[in-house]
Amino acid sequence: MAVLFKCSPFYLLLFVCVVLCLVKNCRCKYEPTWESIDSRPLPGWYDQVKFGIFIHWGVFSVPSFGSEWFWWYWQKQKLKPYVDFMENNYPPGFKYENFAQDFTAEFFNAKQWAEILSASGAKYVVLTTKHHEGFTLWGSKYSWNWNAVDLGPKRDLVAELGDAIRNQTDLRFGLYHSLFEWFNPLFLEDAANDFRTNKFPTTKSLPELYEIVNKYHPEVLWSDGDGDAPDTYWNSTGFLAWLYNESPVRETVVTNDRWGYGSICKHGGYYTCSDRYNPGHLLNHKWENCMTIDQKSWGYRRDAVLSDYLTIEQLVKTLVETVSCGGNLLMNIGPTHDGRIAPIFEERLRQMGLWLKVNGEGIYDTTSWRAQNDSVTSGVWYMSKPEEQAVYAFFLNWPISEKLVLSEPFATEGKTVVKMLGYSEAVKWLPLEKKGMTVMLPQLSYSQMPCQWGWALKLTTVR
Repeated sequence: MAVLFKCSPFYLLLFVCVVLCLVKNCRCKYEPTWESIDSRPLPGWYDQVKFGIFIHWGVFSVPSFGSEWFWWYWQKQKLKPYVDFMENNYPPGFKYENFAQDFTAEFFNAKQWAEILSASGAKYVVLTTKHHEGFTLWGSKYSWNWNAVDLGPKRDLVAELGDAIRNQTDLRFGLYHSLFEWFNPLFLEDAANDFRTNKFPTTKSLPELYEIVNKYHPEVLWSDGDGDAPDTYWNSTGFLAWLYNESPVRETVVTNDRWGYGSICKHGGYYTCSDRYNPGHLLNHKWENCMTIDQKSWGYRRDAVLSDYLTIEQLVKTLVETVSCGGNLLMNIGPTHDGRIAPIFEERLRQMGLWLKVNGEGIYDTTSWRAQNDSVTSGVWYMSKPEEQAVYAFFLNWPISEKLVLSEPFATEGKTVVKMLGYSEAVKWLPLEKKGMTVMLPQLSYSQMPCQWGWALKLTTVR
């Protein structure tokens, strides 16, 4: 016999509140194994934003010659251009450490940087807190007298930029950290022992990671530089279990795949696979294309020439290709030793922002479509918003005939509507025989163009 209990509205409401509270506070407990770590869902914000800015800044910005790997190429590999540069410009006995006093950042204005970064249309930023040289941009207690508070600018550059980003923009703040350091004696000792000892990670690298997470609350943690040591040496799964279970950013933080030799493109959060990774096809795992505006260096170079920098057309093409294939684009700039974002970088950032003001609807919050690019017309890439029954066709070259053939969409006369982002009127189109359509682009003068460098058509009610 069933027994029915009558509850007062008060107790019923109390019961519902308790259940909701339990559900809200119930979190998965991640174990320090790759199987468990890799099971964590990637926080949804990351896939939605699509576009971020990478910033490589450090002592390497002082010589600003050749590459941010200056110290390694000069002292370890002894490459002739770097050796000659030092012999021709610095006195005998000059050490790399001497560059730190000239890493002055006197023109660094975090609010100005934040405005420029926000103007780019990016939705997250990743700052190098420490590159392979070991110099930290914050006053780390684990990097005594080799940090930006003790030497050079004598300022906490990480805190200044983080505060400006969070106070005046909607960008998410992320941090890059190199696991290894080229010439740290503790790392070299561990390497000589085939990584059977772990003095360096336990006393230097791991404490720094805990320090920056607890102090700056990054929503992207971009690990790099495994030094050919396995993830077990770095205790990567142990740290990531803490990051996902207990850290102050456990709900929102995203991480990459560079957590030890063999982990790249296999373990972690989103995949980077290699620098400038752009597969050109859809992957079954979220990925990121980290690339540089200066094609030859991540850090600022005084010896760069104009042709070394990617044009805005090339950058737009890279963004469209990357997003169409399910990736995020992390586009790098290298500030100067005195804290300036050079005009060439600022111009590219602002140009991207202008383009995204018109076309961002087809970039942000989109998903990959069944076809990534058009099989007939080159330079056409597709994204979709299924909830709006919308497909976006980006084309990078305006056809002379002003007729654009799209071979992939199944369109229906009387139902399918075509519009060009930034242009208010509907665009005419004609069906092809079996599938596809010919879009009759509007005849526009240069001043009437909604944007330059690439355009987007919004196709509604297509398959």
